[in-house]
Amino acid sequence: MTTHTALIVDDEPDIRSLLEITLTRMGITTHTAADLGSARNLLEKHQPHLCLTDMNLPDGNGIDLVHWIQQHAPNTPVAVITAYGSMDTAIESLKAGAFDFVSKPVELPRLRELVNSALKLSERDEQQNTDKDEPGLLLGNSPQIRKLRTQTRKLARSQAPVFISGESGSGKELVARMIHLQGPRSDGPFIAVNCGAIPSELMESEFFGHKKGSFTGATENKDGLFRSANGGTLFLDEVADLPLAMQVKLLRAIQEKAVRPVGDTKEIPVDIRVLSATHKHLAELVQQGNFRQDLFYRINVIELAVPPLRDRSEDISLLARHILERIAREYECAPATLTHDAVNRLQNYDFPGNVRELENILERAFTLCDDDAIDANDLHLNGGVVPDIAADTGGIDNTPLPVTNNGSNTAIPDGEIDLENFLETIERQAIEKALEATRWNKTPQQGD
Repeated sequence: MTTHTALIVDDEPDIRSLLEITLTRMGITTHTAADLGSARNLLEKHQPHLCLTDMNLPDGNGIDLVHWIQQHAPNTPVAVITAYGSMDTAIESLKAGAFDFVSKPVELPRLRELVNSALKLSERDEQQNTDKDEPGLLLGNSPQIRKLRTQTRKLARSQAPVFISGESGSGKELVARMIHLQGPRSDGPFIAVNCGAIPSELMESEFFGHKKGSFTGATENKDGLFRSANGGTLFLDEVADLPLAMQVKLLRAIQEKAVRPVGDTKEIPVDIRVLSATHKHLAELVQQGNFRQDLFYRINVIELAVPPLRDRSEDISLLARHILERIAREYECAPATLTHDAVNRLQNYDFPGNVRELENILERAFTLCDDDAIDANDLHLNGGVVPDIAADTGGIDNTPLPVTNNGSNTAIPDGEIDLENFLETIERQAIEKALEATRWNKTPQQGD
């Protein structure tokens, strides 16, 4: 059994003693230092599994030590002890690479949670090569996706809130799942919620839970999303769609690490990591007054940008093969293949709907193609560019299909007509136009 070690850095003897007693009772061997110089020497000598450092030290500050550890002992998680209410300092330490932070006066249950999470991370590092580029859910060999995987692995080591930006359908939830799976919370739940899909009058109950009888229809106690994610990760997708009143309550829950269920008089502690995402420009919404600046800075400690599919066209062939294999498993049949012309057509397509659109294009082609080989014409990409219509608002493109001189949307062939095939062609064109208008997103839009 591995004996865990920890370094405690604080110039106050009473704080050092409190932390040392707490960690020793957890079975951890401790070393202590009163300044940066001593801390660096002990880190080089003992290579501890965890470092706890105060912010204010005689010869520098805790963030200086965080930077030093990032360079000389990157596998040692470091947590910073901050003054009560110093959220700016805490955020600064997270951006510098700190694993997490704890505020004075130190709450021992919170400290134990932090230590256990850090030790899980150290154990994971010892069991596997963290530098290995395992694709996981993020498939591709392009420089952009390799960089994204590297960033994801690094962010998985931290407990800092991460804001994931990117276009619709680019894979923001997959990135959030990878951060969760590669971090110390991987054994806990991953709860994803679309903030734009919850009616405003139910939001507080959905997020924080409620007590039985607290309002009409509350026939039993409900935990809510925060408590359901306890010990794991809460992913707030489309966080820009939260109404301002809910943003205030969300900010408090994140800062206090506690929630108050509807109808209850006391707050309940929660241990979660918050990840968030939206395809909208959140900074612009802050300037317009539609998103709270304090919440923006709280969830956007670190921003991670997901590249659009058109910027990594060399990944399309690999992604397409993976998608077709999945479709084949669902249909319980042999997977279809793409011809060389079909691959070229996809690689030269703009993909306004990104990976989600690629999935829908291939599923449609798989269903409609005559054999197991999908050719360029089976993709029905209409030359390669879909009009940039109001996809973000669920708008429909009312541009008519090409009309012939007989007033029909499809030219009527000369001679005898195969009526069944002719009507099937018209129906297929109508379906394709509707799919194009929604960027091949077949999920009903909110409010439809």
